[in-house]
Amino acid sequence: MVVKPIKTRRFRPPRDDLEELLVSSLPRLGENTVVAVASKIVSIGEGRCIPRDRVKDKDKLIIGEADRYLPRDQVPGRWVMHTLKDNIFMPSAGIDESNANGYYILWPRNPTKSVQKIGQFLRKKYRLKNLGVIITDSHSVPLRRGVIGISLAHWGFEPLKGYRGTQDIFGKKLVFSQTNLPDGLAAAAVVVMGEGQEQTPLAVISDLVGIKFTSHTVRPRGPFSSFVVKPPEDMYRPFLYAVKWRKGRGGAKSASL
Repeated sequence: MVVKPIKTRRFRPPRDDLEELLVSSLPRLGENTVVAVASKIVSIGEGRCIPRDRVKDKDKLIIGEADRYLPRDQVPGRWVMHTLKDNIFMPSAGIDESNANGYYILWPRNPTKSVQKIGQFLRKKYRLKNLGVIITDSHSVPLRRGVIGISLAHWGFEPLKGYRGTQDIFGKKLVFSQTNLPDGLAAAAVVVMGEGQEQTPLAVISDLVGIKFTSHTVRPRGPFSSFVVKPPEDMYRPFLYAVKWRKGRGGAKSASL
């Protein structure tokens, strides 16, 4: 697998032309490629930016974007608001202030629709059959310092690589093993895209093995085939249910607790 960061011009909030940036920055794309796109430039392309000087209370902004949230008084030090948004555990509902030039940058309004639009545009532009797209962001992992990449949404390929029913190197039959491809690709992409002044909000991932590209939205087909896990079914549900989440105004049904 080869992951190449793509340098771009400055993409300026509150709104800029995402399709123009993609065409002017990306190299000639080949088949069996996945393009990683930072959520920040997707949001700027959609105008999801609010001037910071117009926001008197950031917590209210977070609550307005979150599906579920924990008030600061339930967090040691009160320095962050934990939130669930689009079935992702993320501080502050993903609202970002870095590389924002005086704006709060929100997540794309509907990442699933956004990534599909980008994917269809790139396939048509470059006349490709096997091309995927992921919208990336970075988040922290419990009990670890630093951030890693995560996929907010993916399109154009099967998200799970299943090993159920196969054998390991010692002949043991695997029952539950699956590889999360969107988040794995996002983690690799964000490493080279960076977090500071790199100005590389795109990455091209090529020489992929084991990726099944599709031309349609992937839908669950039986047990363990759904990429998204509902909170009551999640293996970490004891931790999710150990606190009293409050309902935000983001509106996602998947975050019901």
